[in-house]
Amino acid sequence: MAQTIRQIAEALGAEAEGALDLEIEGLAEPAAAGPRDLALAMADEYLAGLGQGRARAAVLAPGTDWRAQGLEAAIFVGRARYAMAGLTAALDPGPEIAPGIHPSAIIDAAAQIGAGAAIGPFVVIGRGAVIGPNARIASHVSIAEEAQIGAEALVMQGARIGARVVIGDRVILHPGAVIGGDGLSFVTPEKSTVEQVRESMGQVQAANQSWTRIHSLGSVRIGDDVEIGSNAAIDRGTIRDTVIGNGCKIDNLVHLAHNVVTGDHCLFAAQVGIAGSTTLGDRVVCGGQVGIADNLSVGSDVVAGGGTKILSNVPAGRAVLGYPAVKMETHVETYKALRRLPRLAATVAAMQKSVSNPGSND
Repeated sequence: MAQTIRQIAEALGAEAEGALDLEIEGLAEPAAAGPRDLALAMADEYLAGLGQGRARAAVLAPGTDWRAQGLEAAIFVGRARYAMAGLTAALDPGPEIAPGIHPSAIIDAAAQIGAGAAIGPFVVIGRGAVIGPNARIASHVSIAEEAQIGAEALVMQGARIGARVVIGDRVILHPGAVIGGDGLSFVTPEKSTVEQVRESMGQVQAANQSWTRIHSLGSVRIGDDVEIGSNAAIDRGTIRDTVIGNGCKIDNLVHLAHNVVTGDHCLFAAQVGIAGSTTLGDRVVCGGQVGIADNLSVGSDVVAGGGTKILSNVPAGRAVLGYPAVKMETHVETYKALRRLPRLAATVAAMQKSVSNPGSND
C-alpha cells in the first residue's frame, strides 16, 4: 500500500522536506532503488549509491544536502537503525488473514472468540479456549483446551499452543512455534549416572537404568508484546508454570525448558537453550547458541556473547563470554594468551636446548 512522504515522516516523528505528497511503495538500498522506492541512505557511505539508483526520495542523516543528491524529497532521522523499525512497520502490509472465521476451521462450541478476531483455514481451537479481540490466527494453527490468546495477537502458520497456555496481548508467534510441550523430566528408580556425576565429577558406576517420565502438570504464561520465532519451543512447567516476561523477543530455534522464568524485555538469538528451572532477570541478552545450565540465576542486564555456556550463577549487569562463561574482558585476554602459546612454546624449547647443550651455539 502506497504512502506519502508526509505520512511516513509523521509515523516516524521525523522532519521531512520537499515533495511531501510523493507516494512511496517500498524501501530499497540506494543503488537498487526505483522511482517508487524510498532509498535508505542514512550513512555517508550510502550516499554515492543514490547516483546509481533512480530514487526520487531518501531517508538521510540530519543536515544532508538532499537537493545536491538530485532528490525531490527527503526524510531526516538521527538514530538510523531505530528509524528502520518505524520505516519497516509503516510499509509492512502484514500477513493476509481474511476477516472472520474460515469455514474449514474447527472450533469447539465451548471456545470463546473475541470481537474482530480472524481465524484462518484449518485452524483447530479446543474446548474452553479464549481468543482475544482482534487476534489473528493464520492457517493450520492448533490451540488446545483452555488456552488463552490475548487481544491483537498474531499467530502464524502451523504454530502449536498447548493446554492452559496463557498468551498476552499483541504477542507474535512465528510459523512452527510450539508453546506448552512437555518438559524433559525423567527419573530412574536408583541413583542415575547423571546424579553420580553431579556428586563426584568423575568416573561413573555403570547402572542398568531406565527412565520414568515425570508428567508436566504446569503450563506456560507469556506476557504482553512478546515475539517468538519460527520453530522455537517453550516447555510447560512440571508443577508451576514456565513464565516469559513482557516484551521479550525470542528468535528461531530457541528452546526454553520447563519452569524457566524470564524477566521483562529479554532478547534471545537463534539456538539459545536454557535448561529447566533457571531464572533470568530483566533485559538479559543472549547471543546465538548461548547455553544456560539448569537451576541457575542470571541477573538483570546480563549480556552473554554468542556461543557462551553459562554453568554458574551470573550477577546483574555482567557481560560474559566463553565456555565456561567468564567476564568478557577475561575471555578476551585468555584468547590473546592462547594465540601467543605457540611462540611461547618455541621460546621455552630454545631455552631448554641452550640449558641442556650450553655449547651448542658456540
